[in-house]
Amino acid sequence: MTILSPSVLRALERFHASRPWDHNAHYHPWIMRQLPRRYGRVLDVGCGSGDLARLLARRSASSVLGIDSDPGIVEKARAREAGFPGAPVTFSVVDAMTGPADGVDGSYDVVTCVAVIHHLPFADALVSFRRQLAPGGTLVVVGVARAESCVDHLLGIVALPANVVMAWVKNRGRRAVRPVAMTARTRAPEMGFAEVVREARRVLPGCRVRRRLFWRYTLVWRQPTGS
Repeated sequence: MTILSPSVLRALERFHASRPWDHNAHYHPWIMRQLPRRYGRVLDVGCGSGDLARLLARRSASSVLGIDSDPGIVEKARAREAGFPGAPVTFSVVDAMTGPADGVDGSYDVVTCVAVIHHLPFADALVSFRRQLAPGGTLVVVGVARAESCVDHLLGIVALPANVVMAWVKNRGRRAVRPVAMTARTRAPEMGFAEVVREARRVLPGCRVRRRLFWRYTLVWRQPTGS
């Protein structure tokens, strides 16, 4: 379903190429609002350059582990490791489906995953995250789904002018720098939002899944304390 003409799309692409901003980082403050004031061990899956992991460390009473399958981007995260407040942060090259080498079932109070789960077998990834959560722990996912329904396309239309405004505001008065997240390998999502909701509720009963602006959805789930 194409709403805009090719010439308009090309103009938008040129605009955003000159004024890039990180759609994923936009949701970092929202992620922090879903979490307790203080928590213990944290696992950030698909950590990228480590910005979210360092933000999570500020409220962790234990430690934060960021994992990513891309050795190059993990090196960039490690290069910025020192000098940040909060709990110790470690970055490791790990396949998300394999899990951290030092992790055991139920060992993390918080698991986060931003714009990565569409690269993974969705249901299997959620099962893995659920297994690694401690009783009472919180899982927060920011994902990308394929636009299918009228609501999806309407949100996409609304996001276009909002995206232009955000790009203008975030780059105003400073030299535009391409976010590291925009240099990572990308893959188009295969699942639509309806399938995401169906599979998520099957694996994680009671989870909250919501459509969001800027071509994202969010998922929040808390491990029952009796687990």
